[in-house]
Amino acid sequence: MNKICPSLEEAVAGISDGMSVMIGGFGGAGAPIELIHALVDRYKKTGSPANITVINNNAGNGAVGIAAMIYAGMVAKMVCSFPRSSDPKAFTDRYLAGEIGLELVPQGTLAERIRAGGAGIPAFYTPSSYGTDVADGKPVEEFDGKHYVRERWLKADVAILKAETADSKGNLTYRKAARNFSPLMAMAATTTIVQASRIVEPGQIDPEQVITPGIFVNQIVEVPNPAQEEALLREETK
Repeated sequence: MNKICPSLEEAVAGISDGMSVMIGGFGGAGAPIELIHALVDRYKKTGSPANITVINNNAGNGAVGIAAMIYAGMVAKMVCSFPRSSDPKAFTDRYLAGEIGLELVPQGTLAERIRAGGAGIPAFYTPSSYGTDVADGKPVEEFDGKHYVRERWLKADVAILKAETADSKGNLTYRKAARNFSPLMAMAATTTIVQASRIVEPGQIDPEQVITPGIFVNQIVEVPNPAQEEALLREETK
């Protein structure tokens, strides 16, 4: 099946109000900037998608990427590990005004919850967060004299990701640290949309180099020279 999508706009057209959206990236590494801004542009034109839940390692920086989504007013809730960044104004202002929700998740727990969602594991136990506000209301068990907090899997309606190379069947490779959460998110989402720097024919990616198999990918759009979040942030400060 050919999964190539002709445009960024068409790739995000199926994301609708109230959906949960996983967004790949660790800071700027692996952030699908073009897909994010295509979604922001659509919201500014149509008012949709609104009231979405965004799942990411952080809550945006400056006024690009996830921060641009928050500034636009389309995000109802963040599920993340680091709501603070070098320039967290977008999230901070709206959070203090009561205009956006926050579910704070320790970073390792966030990764494992997403992995569990993709693997079909509904719950697991971790010592992280035990004895803190983050664990309030969650079941606790004792194993071998140590307390563990039960955490639920984390799944999403959509994942939007950035890959280095894709073939037309959706097999993906990533560039170095840009890999981060993306393989886990691809498995944990009902629909996975990917921007790739290069799209090749099936067979042109060494099977041993494939990180995300095409079975987890629904749509791919080619973005040959993707923007880097940090570069955009530097432009903002000039």
